[in-house]
Amino acid sequence: MWLPYPSWLSPGDNAWQLTAATLVGLMSVPGLVVLYGGVMQKRWSVNSMMLTFAAFATVLIVWVLWGFKMGFGSPFHGLSHSGFFGNFIGKPGPVLSHTAEQGQATIPSITTGPNFRFPLSSLVYFQFVFAGITPILMLGSVLGRINFKAWIPFVALWITFIYTTNAFLIWGGGWFAQKGAVDFSGGYVIHLSAGVSGFVAAAVIGPRLQRDREIDAPNNVLMVAVGAGLLWLGWNGFNGGDPYFAGASASAAVLNTNLCTAVAFLVWVLWDYLTGRKPSLISGVNGMITGLVCITPAAGYVNGYGAIAMGVIASTLVYFALNYLSRLRPFRNVDDTLGVVYTHGMAGFAGGLLTGVFADPNMIVYQGVGKTPSISAGGVIHGNWTLLKWQLFAGLWVIVFSAVGTFILLKLVGLVVPLRMKEEDMEVGDIAIHGHEVYPSDVPSLGFPNGIPGLAQGAGEATPSTA
Repeated sequence: MWLPYPSWLSPGDNAWQLTAATLVGLMSVPGLVVLYGGVMQKRWSVNSMMLTFAAFATVLIVWVLWGFKMGFGSPFHGLSHSGFFGNFIGKPGPVLSHTAEQGQATIPSITTGPNFRFPLSSLVYFQFVFAGITPILMLGSVLGRINFKAWIPFVALWITFIYTTNAFLIWGGGWFAQKGAVDFSGGYVIHLSAGVSGFVAAAVIGPRLQRDREIDAPNNVLMVAVGAGLLWLGWNGFNGGDPYFAGASASAAVLNTNLCTAVAFLVWVLWDYLTGRKPSLISGVNGMITGLVCITPAAGYVNGYGAIAMGVIASTLVYFALNYLSRLRPFRNVDDTLGVVYTHGMAGFAGGLLTGVFADPNMIVYQGVGKTPSISAGGVIHGNWTLLKWQLFAGLWVIVFSAVGTFILLKLVGLVVPLRMKEEDMEVGDIAIHGHEVYPSDVPSLGFPNGIPGLAQGAGEATPSTA
């Protein structure tokens, strides 16, 4: 007699975890691929999509060889056996053996919550898609000028040193987790770090060409809408998968995610009207993303009323930051291509702090049995100021560490590979860098041993085309 799986494995939990991971993966590939490919000018469409694919692939290799254990493994005690530096990062190592892939998932430094009921390979892949999307979000700040050859080593280093550290400190049972800071699905670990790091990268690499900044029109709004839709629905896996069980907390997180997003989108559109602007699709997508990002650290900790309040507050704050704060120093001096510092950085920070305000202790993440207490979090409106304090400290840590670390890594990569592409390549765009463009000037024919004729002709025609 054979059994399809060991007794500790729950097919329902495992199926949901793999499904949730796939939904999150779809947010990057093809979600952000087509969103970036559509929102950029025509001559940068292929480059933005290639950079996204390259980041996704690079992170997976790093993740399985050493990154996962640095974020979710046993604490590295090389600097100290206790305190902050004793609970700073995990020991690096691979997760590719048969025991790692088929054994029960565990996070050694986490002592609260029930045992996982799926294999480690499910957890590794689930956490990979979170790690994978983070540098892709950061990429939105530097599209239109970052050197493709520098992007890949930078992503590998950034995931190794910046992402895994933040993940371990807040998610992997590290120092901030021990103090009580929470981040349900990555408002700090993913969005705040991506927004801050992207802003620093944009400052270090420098601005796009002046004409790219002046004529900043999307080449395909339909692609933008498709990518945005994949983000919205993919977020069901983003927040719904993070309880790690197909239970009530997952359902509440999914509902809260969609509720906050809907409110944030409509509030953003309302502000467009009230400030005399037309409610464009691109503007509305910024409101949608703000809602998704804001609810991410809070999804399973707040009730529906809290989700609504967070949507209103975050959408308003980020709307005025993007439209008015961006005119002040230092923001006006940095060419953040897609405004990542606002819709991800500021929205993520706001969401983390608002979690400390609206977290409802009656929203149970893990149900206690007998003398074992249930796991939840309570915020300021329920009389608990401690959570807000540690949310603030954790957020400030992510801002400072991500900014300084990103600056150092960029300078190191720049010693070996130029961070900024050549000016002549920036004048041409996709054809100069990748050899083809998103909408070829000529319809290619098959059977030409010396290459496709349309590409050679397109090289000369690409320069004046900016939309």
